[in-house]
Amino acid sequence: MTDVIATRRTLLASAGALMMTGASGLVLPARAAGFAPTPSMRGGSNNYRPGAPVVDRIGGGGFWMTGSVLRAGDGAPLAGQRIQIWAHTTEGHERDPQSHGATLTDENGRFRLEMPQIVPAFGQPHGHLAYDDDAYKTVFLRPVMASASDTSLNVEFILQPA
Repeated sequence: MTDVIATRRTLLASAGALMMTGASGLVLPARAAGFAPTPSMRGGSNNYRPGAPVVDRIGGGGFWMTGSVLRAGDGAPLAGQRIQIWAHTTEGHERDPQSHGATLTDENGRFRLEMPQIVPAFGQPHGHLAYDDDAYKTVFLRPVMASASDTSLNVEFILQPA
């Protein structure tokens, strides 16, 4: 009975290894890298304004929108990528031009933009972010904050070439 169990275990382990590595014996790049593209979120493009200007800050500030932008597949940081940010805040609605702005990622693919405190719209405190340039596929995000009293929100974009 022990030989039968050992044989089944060996067979299952070998089959699993073959599935993970493929017939060639090499690990598949997508599995090895593990950086799948970020899908757009439902409602993310609401009140989007193409071409919002790159700004140092939106309004009076007090809330920080931060994040990173990485390349799908290998996870390399992407410098110089334009991220548009907008939200319903203490200073305006998400449809108002003064509630929109864009920022660029640094050499490590990180971005950071100060804006007024986000307040609930439709019962949820949330922000909107978009990658909308030509080199990669457009992604719209609408992350919901855990609490309306949070003073920052961090997001990650993993972009797929266009």
